[in-house]
Amino acid sequence: MDLPVTIESFLNYIRYEKRYSTNTFESYKNDLSQFYVFLKANGTTDDILKAGHSDIRNWMVSLMQDKISPRSINRKLSALKSFYKYMLRKGDINKTPLAKVQAPKTSKRLPVFVEEAGIENLLTNIDFGEGLEGRLQKLIIELLYGTGMRRNELIQLKESDVDSYYSQIKVLGKGNKERLIPLHPELLVSVKEYMAEKKKLLESQRENYLLVNATGEKLKPASVYAIVKKYLSQITTVSKKSPHVLRHTFATHLMNRGADINAVKELLGHSSLAATQVYTHNTIEKLKDIHRKAHPKA
Repeated sequence: MDLPVTIESFLNYIRYEKRYSTNTFESYKNDLSQFYVFLKANGTTDDILKAGHSDIRNWMVSLMQDKISPRSINRKLSALKSFYKYMLRKGDINKTPLAKVQAPKTSKRLPVFVEEAGIENLLTNIDFGEGLEGRLQKLIIELLYGTGMRRNELIQLKESDVDSYYSQIKVLGKGNKERLIPLHPELLVSVKEYMAEKKKLLESQRENYLLVNATGEKLKPASVYAIVKKYLSQITTVSKKSPHVLRHTFATHLMNRGADINAVKELLGHSSLAATQVYTHNTIEKLKDIHRKAHPKA
């Protein structure tokens, strides 16, 4: 479907200037396309820049009638909010139609994470197989849990991002923002051993990505997801078994052991403290559980 120039301009902005991940870009594109199609069929105008708050409310009602969850609707509204904010900044509109739109309420959902014993079991007792492939699969798990980085950040890592002298790794996060994350000694050894074996077995690889497949090419997101799901399935019954669960696990374990929330925020690359505060709820729930089990009056 041909999209208006205004939407294409915004999509180019988030892709090439803001450098949003492929998944986020596709989500924004789909959400904006969906609203545009609705506007042409049911709106008071077919010009997305002239859409009013009533058009957006009617779209929300149609989404609810289609059994779309409040959480998904909020995500779609977030895409619209970013679009109109961009157009406002460019001067193409003088006010945003979302000013009078109230987002649907959603229930708070605590991040899913794996208990420390499960991670210890995974890294100590589970067989990842022999050779470079086995070493790669284990390193994917170790890096995601040991640094809390996102899947896309992991895939984009270059060998030059590893700083052995200072035991840290440079990560390119959302909005093209760089951050440095410490590597604990065991993880640094795993990274160096993998790099050494990769150099021996692979004669050439493109762009010196840190983690590569058997032909020396950058890993695909689906491959990383499949690897994580395969090994988490062996040690936990949590509902989700994705790379992001290891990010949640990293943050939750730090908070449970008394890490400063601002430090956790920097390690995760969050732009605001509000995004990090969700992990305090897991910590509180853990304390409540301890209290229920241990206090005579509980």
